[in-house]
Amino acid sequence: MKKISKLFLLITSIIFLTQYVNAQQVFSCDSKYDADVKVFVADSKYDADLCVYKCSSKYDADGNEGLWFFADSKYDAKKKIYFTDSKYDADLIIYFVNSKYDAGWRTNSKKQLMY
Repeated sequence: MKKISKLFLLITSIIFLTQYVNAQQVFSCDSKYDADVKVFVADSKYDADLCVYKCSSKYDADGNEGLWFFADSKYDAKKKIYFTDSKYDADLIIYFVNSKYDAGWRTNSKKQLMY
């Protein structure tokens, strides 16, 4: 019985850590048909649903709070995104910020797009 509990705990931990580590790793697609989410970059944070900070390390891009790491491969990313030219074609409007402390959701109803 103890072995089963330890095995269950190990498997659960691996699944959780795998999802956590790449939680906000994104890959920029060339085609909107390959993307999970279509994104438009706003000129102002007040027009955005999400303020995004580009992280230099995938380990800094945790949670669902706008800390994004751009992966080199779509297989390493949790979400594939496509940048649109029009906000009307977008599922999500973002604004890039210069500080990770300014990142975060402005429209909570769209959070599920990045889970």
